[in-house]
Parts: sequence; structure tokens; C-alpha cells
Amino acid sequence: MFDALLLTKTDDGTTRAAVTALDPSALPEGEVRVDVAFSTVNYKDALAITGKSPVVRKFPMVPGIDFAGTVAESSDARYKKGDPVLLNGWGVGEAHWGGLAQQARVKADWLVAIPPGFDARQTMAIGTAGYTAMLCVMALQQHGLTPASGPVLVTGANGGVGTIAIALLARLGFEVHASTGRTAEAAHLQRLGAREIIDRATLGEPGKPLQKERWAGAVDSVGSHTLANVCASLRYGGTVAACGLAQGMDFPASVAPFILRGVTLAGVDSVQAPQARRVEAWRRLAAELPRDLLDANTQTLGLGAVAELAPRLLAGQVRGRVVVDVRA
Repeated sequence: MFDALLLTKTDDGTTRAAVTALDPSALPEGEVRVDVAFSTVNYKDALAITGKSPVVRKFPMVPGIDFAGTVAESSDARYKKGDPVLLNGWGVGEAHWGGLAQQARVKADWLVAIPPGFDARQTMAIGTAGYTAMLCVMALQQHGLTPASGPVLVTGANGGVGTIAIALLARLGFEVHASTGRTAEAAHLQRLGAREIIDRATLGEPGKPLQKERWAGAVDSVGSHTLANVCASLRYGGTVAACGLAQGMDFPASVAPFILRGVTLAGVDSVQAPQARRVEAWRRLAAELPRDLLDANTQTLGLGAVAELAPRLLAGQVRGRVVVDVRA
């Protein structure tokens, strides 16, 4: 038997979350069974756990869009017992049982070997949020952005994607500006590498189609009016890597920044990203992310504390990354 955070839906449509003992025979199909050591709580996980959004496609469901651990058994030649592995996305925690459990069974194609120099906990201190942040950085660089291009804005700066994006960009030599609704956390963001702190209220309301040129690029995890204002404020030829919708899924903008300033809106998807891009992102994280920042940006809790934390995360009351020791 193993423990898992199990989501069920009541007759009135309410989602309930409870740590439950399960038999391994209940695990979904897959070529590899993993003894999970650590998982995380991401924004999408919090939506699933609270039922605030229809993230979960079938019940019962074990949430957790990522995990790290060791292979327990495998019918795929690429993995053998004891191999350290991690997983991000691929619909786990939504349509396939996820990582907030002591065991998981998944397709071999979904796994990535933990890079040398990382342990399981460190990979989850990065998690899907940090992996997404690296995909965003890669997208900006693929569109020609360099430190000489000018300052880069990171929205949702106190969140998981935001904090790691700041650290990565600062390490690469960019001047990073951070937009946040929690300006009291300015010192933490500055320790990560932010040079300027911006109150998110200045970007969160409807704005003009074209505004003063401020940033050469941006990483946006917020969407809605914030993303529209960011696009309107990019310098000529600038690029924004968009990966989230914390403010909303809408995009109330005009074409003006794109046709008058040559701005690029680069969408970043972490769920279905090709394997080669995933491996490259994790290789770069292992090489470029300062290890000393992980502990300062991370809190660790046990499986039983996850359900209580989820509403706080949605309310923007959680800083940085949350690692879950599923064995605790």
C-alpha cells in the first residue's frame, strides 16, 4: 500500500482531497513504476485540489503535475530499477494519476533522467515552474534577446515561474525588472537578481494600445490586461514569452505592438513540449541555476499539508516554490 492525495467529486460537484492509502494495482497503465520521493504544488495543482477550475478530467484523480524519484520497475529498456527520474506535465494530475503520491506509473516517454549534479529534491525545488521558466528564457534567446538588448520584465515575480526566471536571467547578465503584487517581498526578489521592482497594479488595468517603450523582452505568467500592457510597452523588435494566465485567459490587446513595433508574442507550453527541448531545458538548469538560491526560494511540507496550502497559493499568499516530501 502507498499513500496518495486522492481527489474525489461529491454529488453536488464539490472536489474533496484526502490522503488515502491505495493498492499499487490501482495505478494507471504505463511502462515504468516510480517510487516517488518528492513532488510540488503548482498553480495548476492548486486549481485541481480546490476545484476552482476544471483541471481534472476524470475522478478519482491523484493530482501533482510533476514528481521525482527512482524507478521501481520498468518494461522499457531505457530505464532500469534504481534510475533517478523526473516528470513534468504530459497530463499527469489531470487525466493520468500524478505525483502527489508515494508511487506513480507512467509512460516511459514522459520521463527525463535527473541531470548529474541534481538530487530529487532539488529538481522539485525547480519543478514544472522552473522548467517552464527555462523554456521561456530559451524562447527569448531564440528570438535574439541578449543583455545588450535592454531590460527584461518578469511578471508574477513572486510565483514559481517568476522567481526562477529572475534568477536565470540575472545569472545570464540581463537587467531584470520584476512586477509583483507583493512589494513587501522586494528584498527577496532583489536577492534573486531583480534590479527594479514594479507594482503589478500599474500593469493590471486596461491600458493604451501603444505605450512608452520600456523593455526589450518579458516573461509573463499572468495574461489578460497585464500581458496586453507588457506587449504595448516592449521596445521595437522585443519579445514576450507567455506561459501563464494567473490574471485571466483573455488577451484584451490590439495588433498595434506587432505591426508597428515588430513585437513577437512567443507562446511557451511546458505540458506537451518535445523530449529534446525538455532534456535541453534540464541540462541548462543544471548548468546555470545558482544552487544557493534554491533553498532560499523553497519551502518543504508533507503530503498531509497540501490541501490546506492550495487555497493560499491561489490567493497569491505563497512565495516561490513548494516542495512536497510525499514520504513525510
